[in-house]
Amino acid sequence: MALVISPVQAAAVMLPVLCVMDLAGLKAYFGLWNRRIMRIILPAGLLGCAIGTLSFRFLSDNLIRILLGAIALGFLAHSLRPRAGAPRKPSDAEGWFWGTLSGLTSFVAHSGGPPLLVYLLPQKLDKTAFVACSLVFFGAMNYAKILPYLWLGLFDARNLASSLVLIPVGVAGTYLGVWLQARMKPATFYRIIYAVLFMTGTKLLYDGVSGL
Repeated sequence: MALVISPVQAAAVMLPVLCVMDLAGLKAYFGLWNRRIMRIILPAGLLGCAIGTLSFRFLSDNLIRILLGAIALGFLAHSLRPRAGAPRKPSDAEGWFWGTLSGLTSFVAHSGGPPLLVYLLPQKLDKTAFVACSLVFFGAMNYAKILPYLWLGLFDARNLASSLVLIPVGVAGTYLGVWLQARMKPATFYRIIYAVLFMTGTKLLYDGVSGL
């Protein structure tokens, strides 16, 4: 959405959609998360949301595009770089850092996935626990953003009308994702995600830099 409209407007439109989608996902994975990891990333993410609330008014559309593009391409570089041996598990302090950064980028543009994955992927969780941790974390972040978004004046009639149109599509996508998770090969999934991330990240970074 940030490719075609203001990233601020895109964030406002998407938040109600994400909140409804979270309910569908949580129903499928409730109680299956890793409790130790959640005790670290949840408070860290809420701290990041608080930082995002206080800094949001100082970010222009082009700075947000640059942030989105840099996050996407930085995550690709981190994920695809060669590694010698198995990656070590990050420390609790690193969990707080990545969780806070994820909460911040989630607040600004719903792009908290890459920072959180930097922490979660080396944990070598089983697939169900991994998905459950991600769902609970971002569900909590999305509902924590509602009052700050209201305070910042991001919700208006046009944005909310757009959200209502997109909610059925988002819910359908959630259930499609649950169905695909058990059927699609992980290698195929990651190739698709990496290709989309590279194209959108490059475009957003270019648009943001050229628009400054």
